[in-house]
Amino acid sequence: MSVGLIVLIIVIVLVVGLVLWGMGAYNALVALRNRVGNGWAQIDVQLKQRADLIPNLVETVKGYATHESEVFTQVTQARAKALSVASDPSATTADRAQAENALSRTLVNLQATAEAYPQLQANQNFMDLQGQLSALEQKIAYARQFYNDVVLKYNTKIETVPSNIIAGMFHFTQAQYFQTDEADRQVPQVKF
Repeated sequence: MSVGLIVLIIVIVLVVGLVLWGMGAYNALVALRNRVGNGWAQIDVQLKQRADLIPNLVETVKGYATHESEVFTQVTQARAKALSVASDPSATTADRAQAENALSRTLVNLQATAEAYPQLQANQNFMDLQGQLSALEQKIAYARQFYNDVVLKYNTKIETVPSNIIAGMFHFTQAQYFQTDEADRQVPQVKF
């Protein structure tokens, strides 16, 4: 065997190895990007269920607390804003998170209003709706955590060597985390 043939074989093996590594890195990035999309879709499903449940909850509370119209207006407006942002294709994850966090705050106000009416607390329909809302909030929290975990893996893969080379070549961009508003980070004040 001549030296030229050995060099050619080594070059071919290196090129094939490099191509296989590039394909693997690209496929890993695509898989993570798809998991990020799936994570967001799971959050979206839960948020849609919550948005569908809210009018029933508001109507039930309205029947008992008719003079609390400001709370009902806030909940209705926050729900409308959240649905509007959800249907806006140009809305970012941060926009969506802000609208959903505002809706969560108004739901806390609605629940606080409901607690002031003992006869409402005994209403089976209200109790069922409140239980469904509580379960949905837990699912939303889990879906947000899952989404943020996948975003962390994806963003880390984009930033680390050597997969950042493939990410740059094929224009993979970082995903946004689902973050809490500053107002939601404040410790709630309980007054009696």
